[in-house]
Amino acid sequence: MQTLFRVFLLTFCLGACEALALAQAKRPNVLFIVADDLRPADAGTRNSRIHTPNLDRLAKRSVRFDRAYVQYPVCNPSRASILTGMRPEQTRVLGNDVFFRRNLPDVVTLPQLFKQSGYFTASLGKIFHRGGTMEEVNPDWADPVSWSHMNFFQGTPLGKQGEGRNLTGGALKWCQWLAAEGTDEDQPDGQIAVEAVQLLKEKRNEPFFLGVGFHKPHDPFIAPKKYFDLYPLNQITLHRDPADRSPEEPFALPPGAYTQFKAFTDQERKEFKRAYLAGVSFMDAQVGKVLDALEQNKLLDNTIIVFIGDHGYHLGERGWWNKNTLFELSARAPLMIYAPKARGKGKASPALVEFVDLYPTLIELAGLPAPHKLAGTSLKPLLANPNGKGREAAYTVVTRGKTMGRSVRTERWRYTEWDGGERGVELYDHQNDAGEYHNLARDQKHAATVAQLKKLLQRSE
Repeated sequence: MQTLFRVFLLTFCLGACEALALAQAKRPNVLFIVADDLRPADAGTRNSRIHTPNLDRLAKRSVRFDRAYVQYPVCNPSRASILTGMRPEQTRVLGNDVFFRRNLPDVVTLPQLFKQSGYFTASLGKIFHRGGTMEEVNPDWADPVSWSHMNFFQGTPLGKQGEGRNLTGGALKWCQWLAAEGTDEDQPDGQIAVEAVQLLKEKRNEPFFLGVGFHKPHDPFIAPKKYFDLYPLNQITLHRDPADRSPEEPFALPPGAYTQFKAFTDQERKEFKRAYLAGVSFMDAQVGKVLDALEQNKLLDNTIIVFIGDHGYHLGERGWWNKNTLFELSARAPLMIYAPKARGKGKASPALVEFVDLYPTLIELAGLPAPHKLAGTSLKPLLANPNGKGREAAYTVVTRGKTMGRSVRTERWRYTEWDGGERGVELYDHQNDAGEYHNLARDQKHAATVAQLKKLLQRSE
């Protein structure tokens, strides 16, 4: 009788262990890829002028959200918002100089929730912003509590050599390019890809949340020379604003760098754009290596892939060569989601969505509970039907010192107020003015539209 009981007990334990292993295996992995300062037009849109075969490949498998808006178009506040699922007004992170834990010591971040749920979580490169200035790299800002493993990369001395220059004579330290010597692996982003490939192999039999944070195309504009060679300087075309554009409101563009940008020659503008595009193609090549590893390790059928940019970027539009504006080019960013069982794969969604929607989307797909009240709404229905209904409006904010700019984007309109309208107001009709060049806010014909959008903007306060 005892022998029979032992056999039963052993069989039961083996069955339970097998069931647990099966349950673990069915938990979806997450590959969370972030590019820095990437324009949505350069991500998976099959733009023949930009060499991004790997983002194009990912787009064919994903739902590409063509109207996805960040909540603050600067690195630190945007990433803090995305990874906490809270708006910048809630995180109180309104610049690159505040670590979100200072204001929210107990908040459970997106990767932290996966870690608490038994996932291996890794941060490679830049997922959270990592310091108050360009020169600062603070490991604490990467939020160790969120990760099982973190790693940062510096490149090699060879990767810092090559041909290039500062485009402002040193006035803006960041505004420099370098067609670097060496291989991809002599650059931080190449090293990030190498470790990501290694971790995908090592962790293929356990659930993981792998954050892969590429630095490019963010300045300084450094990439191996072969990526610059994709874009001959004599083939670079420049944007020209229409002569009848409305003048900018006083706070529409950040102060400081605009003086240097206005002094650019066409030669310098072409060099800037070429270097930016080289960074895009370099980053794309690293994404390809990670996607290849996912397939080689047979993980594609059980891995959710998210690809995002942390905000958009201007390349000379309105004379601006940076982010940190409330114009469409800065507030809209790339977003692609591949979910293995989603019916909408390979389609573009015109639905209006926000980046705070990412947190609830991923935890719903993984079957995890929300640890706190989230500002966003799950995009899972749009993964099944990309043509479904999105949000009524998307909201983005920026600050200029003590002045707050707040913008609301609807299907047709963008409406922006500076300090509640006391220091500037903007209205753009995307049906007739996709470039946002003609400010209609003071046109009495649109007074009713302004009043309606003002109420909509107040709803986000």
